[in-house]
Amino acid sequence: MTIERMDNVGIVVDDLDAAVAFFTALGMELEGRAKIDGEWAGRVVGLAGMRTEIAMMRIPGGPGRLELATYHHPAAVRPQPAVTAVNTLGLHRVMFAVDDLEDTLARLRPHGAELVGEVTRYEDSYLLCYLRGPSGIVLALAQQLS
Repeated sequence: MTIERMDNVGIVVDDLDAAVAFFTALGMELEGRAKIDGEWAGRVVGLAGMRTEIAMMRIPGGPGRLELATYHHPAAVRPQPAVTAVNTLGLHRVMFAVDDLEDTLARLRPHGAELVGEVTRYEDSYLLCYLRGPSGIVLALAQQLS
C-alpha cells in the first residue's frame, strides 16, 4: 500500500476573509468555500457540535492546496504564548517556492505579513525568509537564484 498524494494542509484562522485575501495575494486561487457542521463532522475531528467554515486555496496549475478553517463552535483555542517561536513542537511552517521574493513580500505586507527574521541568501542557490501571516501562521518563502 502506498500514499496516493498529499491532498492539503489545514490551517485554523480567526478571520477567514483576511486569510483568503492573504493567500490570494501570495498567488493562490480560491477553489471554494463551504460551511461544515453536523454529527459526522464532529465525529471526524472529535468536537461535538462543531460548526466551521472552510476555504480551499490551491496553487494555480499545481497540486498543492491549503484548507483554511475558522471555527464558529466551539471557538478556536489560542496557543500560549499567542505567538509561538519557530522552534515550537507541532506543525512548523508551510514553504512556498516563489519567482521573486521581494515582490512577494511587497504584495503580502499590506495583508499583515511580517518577517520573523530577515531575508537571507543561502550560498548562490536561494533567497529565503520566514514570515508571519494572519492568525500567526508561519510561512517560508524560497526564491531559487540559479
